[in-house]
Amino acid sequence: MLAALLYGQEDLRLEQVTDPTPADGEIVIQVRTATTCGTDLKVWRRGGHAKMLKPPTLFGHEAAGQIVALGAGVNGWQIGDRVVANNSAPCMKCFFCQHQEYSLCPNLTWNNGTFAEYLKIPATIVQHNLLRVPDELPWELAAMTEPLACVLHGVARSNIKPQDRVVVLGDGAIGLMFVAALAEITEVLLWGGNDHRLEIGQKFGAAKTFNYHQISDIAGVVKQFTQGWGADVVIEATGVPSVWETAIACARPGATVNLFGGCPRDSTITVNTEQLHYSELTLKGVFHNTPKYVRAALSLIASRKIPFELLISEQRKLKDLEQVFCDMKARKVIKVAMIP
Repeated sequence: MLAALLYGQEDLRLEQVTDPTPADGEIVIQVRTATTCGTDLKVWRRGGHAKMLKPPTLFGHEAAGQIVALGAGVNGWQIGDRVVANNSAPCMKCFFCQHQEYSLCPNLTWNNGTFAEYLKIPATIVQHNLLRVPDELPWELAAMTEPLACVLHGVARSNIKPQDRVVVLGDGAIGLMFVAALAEITEVLLWGGNDHRLEIGQKFGAAKTFNYHQISDIAGVVKQFTQGWGADVVIEATGVPSVWETAIACARPGATVNLFGGCPRDSTITVNTEQLHYSELTLKGVFHNTPKYVRAALSLIASRKIPFELLISEQRKLKDLEQVFCDMKARKVIKVAMIP
């Protein structure tokens, strides 16, 4: 089959590899649509990921498709079933899993390789994070279950109350998903650098949008819109260390700052200890998702309450994948639906 392999920094190659065969408890799906992701872009640009993969490796982690092969012992699934599989599953046995902190499981089973014609799903994921896709749901929407699950996990960890004012920093797919998930319950101020993306943020329910290319004092403007105090909750969704510091600067006393975007390995930031201490700030790193939010994400997508299709800039064939990543790097597209 044709598959994309990541060999290093911006070194992505399409190669013919052996079709996968399921072992006990595993399945193989024919990938119908794989969606690109900001995490994929970061991994491509950096040449690796601290948790998820090490090159050379099959690449991509968001996809939906149909089962074409079942390993021994797989029950409840049939050839032809429409499914979406999360890119990981917790072990359910370790200290963290016993405390229901599944995203911290040190034994997470990771799975990469969605940019391919076929994808093998490990047994642990089949057991805990394989979901049935409704017949009427388009493949490209089902494929976005994983990033939305991460966002819903991030929302749950952000201590948000109904009357809070939330600032989201970042107009990528993740930042826009945060807006969509939050707009029905609270007021969201969205910051980004692309007017088209900010327009999507408005369609998702952002109360106000700001282009940081036109306004340099982000924290100052946030305070203008919050009676001089700052936001109740700030969500950082860029993975840029300087924006982590901006997020802290936007927070009011007593606020929660969700440092959601993953920075390059060994990054550091400067925190004003006086502000942290006397303003009683909560700085929270939030990572990945859990089985609960994988299910909640697919349910929300399938409800069609939110037009998540606005995040899909275009459809492309697998042979165009390298150009797609170049377009993502240049911020010409948000998410692209890759059709093997």
